Formats: sequence, C-alpha cells, structure tokens
Amino acid sequence: MMRVCGQIVLRDLRLAMRQGLDAFMVLMFFVITVTLFPLGVGPEPNLLGRMGPGVIWVAALLSTMLSLDRLFQHDYEDGSLELMLLSPVPLELLVLAKVAAHWLLTGLPLIIASPLLAVFMNLPVEGFGVLLLSMLLGTPVSSFIGAVGGVGLAVLPPDARFELAPRVGPRLREQSADR
Repeated sequence: MMRVCGQIVLRDLRLAMRQGLDAFMVLMFFVITVTLFPLGVGPEPNLLGRMGPGVIWVAALLSTMLSLDRLFQHDYEDGSLELMLLSPVPLELLVLAKVAAHWLLTGLPLIIASPLLAVFMNLPVEGFGVLLLSMLLGTPVSSFIGAVGGVGLAVLPPDARFELAPRVGPRLREQSADR
C-alpha cells in the first residue's frame, strides 16, 4: 500500500513538472508579497524585524491557498479520482499521498525561500530556527486543512462552492465529538 502512495506522489510530481508554472507561481507570489511589504510599511529595520515572522507566515498561507483548488481538480477531470476511490487502498492513504505531493511542490520551496526573506525583513538571527521550525510544522498542516476545501472545489459545481463551509464545518465537529 505504501508503494501505491509513493506512486501517487511521484505521479503528482511528474504532472506538476509538466505543467510547470503552478509551483513556480506559488513561490513567486510568496517572494513578491514579502518583498513588497516594506514598501507599504516603511523601511524601518526594527519595525520590519518585529513584523517579519508574521508577514512571512501570512504570505506563506496565502501562497499555499493559490494551489489548493488544483489539488484534486486534475484527477477529477480525467477520472482518476474515481479510480482511486474504487481502489483497495484506504482513502486516508490516498489523501495523505496527494497532500504530501502538494506540500513537496508548494510548502518545501516556501521553507527554502523563507531564510532569505527573513534576512530581507531584518529578522534577528536567533529567530531563524523558530521560523523554520514553525514553517516546517505549519505548512503541511495548511496543506491538510486545505485538502478539505480542495476536494470540494474540485467536485462541486461552481454555484454550490459557497455552500461548502457551512455544511462541512458542523459535520467535522460531529465526527470529532463522536470519537
């Protein structure tokens, strides 16, 4: 079963490399957002140093959201999502593989670029480790949370997408209360 998950991850990575610009767009949005922020706030080093981690985190979350609609979209359009659902592999492992591929394409480049942007935002050197650790923990979590909305964006018709959050939220709370 782990071999199947590895194949799904490799397949998604290959598809992303063929399409090319999706992962690059996420990284460029992240870099441009953090780079333009000092123009709006001002170049004061102390202010940028205090605001830097928050700005980097908000930019990372917004960047991750850019690609979430395509997490399951291509599989839904070509019918492979139905085949995955019919396979004997547990659904949790399939989602884990899809999210792992999404994180490798979006979260990992953001983590790699964040130290350079932290220098640009005048973040103290002592804060680099905390920033990297928090991004290492937080970016996969944002991919997992976004997978819930990503499947809704892929499967639901465009006029029904706004109804997703009010319907999913209470069901998730009910399931967690039952456990």
